[in-house]
Amino acid sequence: MIREELQKYNKIVYENKDKKELKTILKDEINLSSRLINKLKKNNKIFVNNKKRKLDDIIKKNDIVEIILEEEKNEYDKNKMNLNIIYEDYDLLILNKEPYIVVHPTKSHKNETIANGLCHYLYEDKKENCKIRFINRLDMNTSGLLIIGKNSYAQHILSLDMKEDKVEKKYYALVHGNLKEKEFKIDKPIYKDEDSIKRVVDKRGQRCITNVKVVEEYNNYSLLELGLETGRTHQIRVHLSHIGNPIVGDELYGKENDDLMKRQALHAYYLKFLRPRTKEILELKVELPKDIKNAINKIKNDN
Repeated sequence: MIREELQKYNKIVYENKDKKELKTILKDEINLSSRLINKLKKNNKIFVNNKKRKLDDIIKKNDIVEIILEEEKNEYDKNKMNLNIIYEDYDLLILNKEPYIVVHPTKSHKNETIANGLCHYLYEDKKENCKIRFINRLDMNTSGLLIIGKNSYAQHILSLDMKEDKVEKKYYALVHGNLKEKEFKIDKPIYKDEDSIKRVVDKRGQRCITNVKVVEEYNNYSLLELGLETGRTHQIRVHLSHIGNPIVGDELYGKENDDLMKRQALHAYYLKFLRPRTKEILELKVELPKDIKNAINKIKNDN
């Protein structure tokens, strides 16, 4: 049993409930990877009742297993920024990302990224020496929920859950046109040509599945709710463009001279998954940002 009150970003504390091998507890109860277990053992970071033990030792009921997670330095500069943090615990930090902000530094955006802001917040404000680990990614012009792991353990667990489709993600998108079907699935492979940053629907690509539901309809525009069964780069944008309903403001996959929005009207509004240590359900929602609301109001007023 995870002792909630004793957890830290760099320490896992588990109270054993049945006689088991230490390795079994680490692997099956705490869900550590074999690679991490070996690394922790090699670096003497596993303790039972404050003492070092062998992996094949039998651990008794009510014994306390303590794991010290390695602290890691970040390579990013620290920039003080206003971060809209909507959830935080010892493993995770979840932001409601504003549009027009790059997630991590690139050649053209070396500072003032989400990663720079998080470095300042975690190192300076929280005094937590943890590497920034983005569990999901959002394009610069996509807004919404962004998950950051504070340690390798959280990253490992959530990455596995994502691969096994255990993390539920939903988006809102304002698109051109009205759809005949009000709820359906797009199951089309997406392929990336080496000579372009664009992706296309092509049988040479990987299978991609997007669930589509019409939320509201306007005069030649629609607000859609989208659920991902796979998570490929630009998946929603490519699929919606392919069916003839590109996202408003999408310069890469949408219409030219689309002046209703200055960016693609795509917002990651919903997340549901299990907290890595406690396995409690975490469900989060954020409302549509102002620019998408303003675009919808303009459409309604023009009707």
